[in-house]
Parts: sequence; structure tokens; C-alpha cells
Amino acid sequence: MFKNKSYIGISFIVLIFGIYAVPKIIDRIQNNEVVNGSSLDKVAAQTSEDKNLVKIGQAPKFELTNQDNIKINNASYAGKVYVLEFFFTTCPSICPKMNISMLSIENAFFGNPNFGIVSISIDPAHDTPKVLKDHAKLLGVKSTSWNFLTGDTAVIMDLANKGFNLYAAENKKVSGGFEHSGLFALIDKKGFIRCRKDDFGNPILYYDGLYKKGVRDIQQDIKILLKE
Repeated sequence: MFKNKSYIGISFIVLIFGIYAVPKIIDRIQNNEVVNGSSLDKVAAQTSEDKNLVKIGQAPKFELTNQDNIKINNASYAGKVYVLEFFFTTCPSICPKMNISMLSIENAFFGNPNFGIVSISIDPAHDTPKVLKDHAKLLGVKSTSWNFLTGDTAVIMDLANKGFNLYAAENKKVSGGFEHSGLFALIDKKGFIRCRKDDFGNPILYYDGLYKKGVRDIQQDIKILLKE
């Protein structure tokens, strides 16, 4: 008897729920509003916030000589968004890929007065201003805001490893005599290193200049910074 009453009670609850909820569900399906619940709206807003670029810290100060024998420093890029890399002209491995990536970035923002590129040689003994100028010509560089820089070896190595934390070192055992990362640093108009977050919400710090995804990501984020 008690079981029968329980079944009747459950059936009554299901009936009430059906009368109240089913018409609302059908109405939302017809109006294409199935995923517009308040809790999902909050998740969407949070996802949008996560796309904001993180400030890693102020870019380290530098003053080096470019391909035209002109001194270039941080102030030269004040008010500009710029991408920075460490490379060397005789690199037989990753540098050609990095060059191609930088060229695609240059092409994407060519003519924008608020954008620039900095390529710093880790082999300044070989990469004199003349060598760098010839290298830029060989690549087909068009932008006057793309500076190829050289200077004192110790200063440049310190800038790479301690300033930007982008690995660079002399190694006679490897082809080319030097090894370095293939990463690009992104700096905003106020001189801060910026980056996006990965899928787990952690700052990526730098962008991979060897693969299409890294190049695509940095181009997207350059656009964001240019609007700030």
C-alpha cells in the first residue's frame, strides 16, 4: 500500500514538472536559445577574459648598432608594438625558418607606423653592420622599422639569457657554432613583454617562431596590442 502511494507521489511530481518545464524547453528550442542559460553566460564571459594578454614584465634595456650603423635602443621603439628575436646570419638550422616567419609578420603589418621588428645577432664578430645589411637585402626586407642589431658579444648573450630568458650560447660542437631558441618575444607600446595564455590558463611567455601556429598566434596578438 505504501509502495503504491510512493508511485502515485512520484508520478504526480513528474506530471507537474512536465506541465511546467516541457513547454519552456520547447519554446527555447524553437527560439534557438538552448545554450543561453545564466550559468553558461558566465562561463562565456570568463573565457573571453582569459584571452586578455598577460604582462610578463618590462623588456630589458638595450642599445646596439643596426645594419645602417645607427644606434638603436628601447626608446627607438617607444609607442610601437614590436617582435624581437635572437639569430645569426650563418645559422644552418632554425634561423632560415625564423626568417620566413618574420617575413610573414612583416608582410602582415607592412606600412603600419606603430609596428616594428628587432633581430639581434648572437654572432656579432661575424655579423657586422654590412653583413646584416646584406642579409636584410637577401631576405627582401622592406620595412624601415625592422632593425638587425649587432654589438658586444658578452652584452648580447647577457641580454638574451638574463634579460629576455631566451637561450643563446656559443657551442663549437654544433653546426654553425651557436645554439639558440626559436622563440619570438612580443613587446607592447609601453615596453612590456606580453603573451597569451595556453589552454590551461598559463602564460606561454614567448611565441614559437618555427611553426605556423606560433606565427598565427603572434599576429593575432599584435593586432590586439596595436589597438591598445
